[in-house]
Amino acid sequence: MIYGANGYTGRLIAREAAKRGMKPMLAGRNRDEIAALANEFGLPYRIFELSNKVDVARNLGGISVVLHCAGPFSQTSAPMLNACLDINAHYLDITGEIDVFQACHSVDVRAKHQGVVVLPGSGFDVVPTDCVAAMLKKKLPDATSLVLAFEAGGGPSPGTAKTSVEGLGGGGRARINGELRTVPLAWKSREFARDGKQRSAMTIPWGDLYTAFVSTGIPNIETYMVVSPKTIKNVQRMRYFQPILKWRFVQKLMKRKIKQTNRGPSEQRRRDNGCYVWGEMKNAAGNLAKLSIVGPNGYDLTVTASLGIAERLLNPSGHPAGGYFTPSQFMGADYVLKLPGVKLAEQV
Repeated sequence: MIYGANGYTGRLIAREAAKRGMKPMLAGRNRDEIAALANEFGLPYRIFELSNKVDVARNLGGISVVLHCAGPFSQTSAPMLNACLDINAHYLDITGEIDVFQACHSVDVRAKHQGVVVLPGSGFDVVPTDCVAAMLKKKLPDATSLVLAFEAGGGPSPGTAKTSVEGLGGGGRARINGELRTVPLAWKSREFARDGKQRSAMTIPWGDLYTAFVSTGIPNIETYMVVSPKTIKNVQRMRYFQPILKWRFVQKLMKRKIKQTNRGPSEQRRRDNGCYVWGEMKNAAGNLAKLSIVGPNGYDLTVTASLGIAERLLNPSGHPAGGYFTPSQFMGADYVLKLPGVKLAEQV
């Protein structure tokens, strides 16, 4: 089942699944949009909300794998995850929210006992960065610090933009000496080299602060996003308004504006804007390992990455026992390199 199939990313995943000859159940809250999408792709559908536990479980009847695409996941992940555990269905989502990863990890013991795979972050958040971290760990097993960065053009989807609004009120985050700590917005800034040119970047609370720690055990992790120097300064100024950004009505106003103006990147913009990921590890002796990958647009990568994981779960003999997994734990450190259009850009 693809839940939230009528959303920006869910629609892309549904289209590719149909193209592959898969027959997922499309689902979501909006009857008109889901029905139209199901009719377009010749797929079955179900309409339900996540507010009623019994209703969710009933609508998951006969489903063995759920690919959850309806954000913000801070609100929608828990009811869907709990329903999946109740009926023994594998749970995937495309979140990048640290607290959601932590909540999903907390059900590891139950998931193992039931043989249910729980794998949040099965898309651009966080497949490429998690795999880069895992590949680097093999190169430098005694690493004590990890830096990850990405450049992803084309603009955000409405769901990603709304999630970013929620994050502004919470400030930045970093993994320091094994602990997740709150830090100021745009806490640090630095440059990364690409094609002989420097890219400015700032720290953001990317999901790998949780997942890469699980995958590698490295106690110090910083995650960066490439943005313009002007954007870095603007975000740093927002530190002074951070308490206001937490107010519910301010969040609602900002999300309403996104809904009115953001339709997500067009197909042409996705084609014109790929992604680039940097990874750097260092050990206590100062030895450094680096690795970079280049790939298609993050939304296109989300489609192929999440469907690849779903296809493995649909094969009864194709996956290990249940429990919580990061993408690299479940699919292997080099999984991202098997996805269409992804290749190593630099290896030191």
